[in-house]
Amino acid sequence: MRTLDHIGFAVADYGRSKDFYEKALAPLGMTLLMEFSGAAAGFGRKDGERPSFFIEAHGEPVHGRLHIALAAEDRAQVDAFHAAAIEAGGIDNGAPGLRWYHANYYGAYVLDPDGNNVEAVCHQPA
Repeated sequence: MRTLDHIGFAVADYGRSKDFYEKALAPLGMTLLMEFSGAAAGFGRKDGERPSFFIEAHGEPVHGRLHIALAAEDRAQVDAFHAAAIEAGGIDNGAPGLRWYHANYYGAYVLDPDGNNVEAVCHQPA
């Protein structure tokens, strides 16, 4: 059983962030699964999983930097996430590569339109 059921946070520009996340999350197999009145978008895996990642139009965006790490099945997905997120307007915050956290920690970081640090990570050996 996973520990975290879902996460949601407010964004400054809902349309811009929705577009960013639709493109950036696609390489991880995540897609827009539901949307509520143009005010909340829920993303999850294409295999029928319920949404676990939400952005919301209402409320105040996080002050400071939120860090979100999303699981990738392999290192190629990490690479594809980083490329897609940059192409969607994200800012590079750490190119794909091994990190010091443990021997197989392969991650990539981008800043989303609100400056949040979004990471894709794979813990599997190459």
